[in-house]
Amino acid sequence: MKRTISKDTPLAEITLRKYEKPSSKNKRDLARKICLSLGLLQPGDSRDVVVDVLLVMLEASEELSSSEVEKLTVHCRKKHSLPMLGIAPSNIRRQLLRLRDMFIVEKVKNSYRIKENSTLLSLFEENIEEYYLTSIINRVKEYLKEADKAFRK
Repeated sequence: MKRTISKDTPLAEITLRKYEKPSSKNKRDLARKICLSLGLLQPGDSRDVVVDVLLVMLEASEELSSSEVEKLTVHCRKKHSLPMLGIAPSNIRRQLLRLRDMFIVEKVKNSYRIKENSTLLSLFEENIEEYYLTSIINRVKEYLKEADKAFRK
């Protein structure tokens, strides 16, 4: 008889990390810390093209197509003397999707921009802190209340 094993797939998840206060004047280092803080990049990860994609999007004064993001990302990596790893068009689109999933970037027709041309702080407060994080915390509290009922007599 074949047994089915259920998989516990989360409806939502988020990784947030706390680092020292920002002090770097280097824009790429700042973008890197943002990616690390938001869980878009793992500590010690050498595959960090998401940093350059975010940097390109933050510095853009207008909407960019995925091919423009790709070209600017390659230029950014060359400028910082970084290896040309992760610059395939499919990977650049994947990184844009990850930034979209974090409510930082939005797609308008066939172009990308920082969501609603807003500030990163307001995007974080409105989308992640108030909506996403609150819903996760509330669900965890539901499980904790249920556990208190089930295990406390």
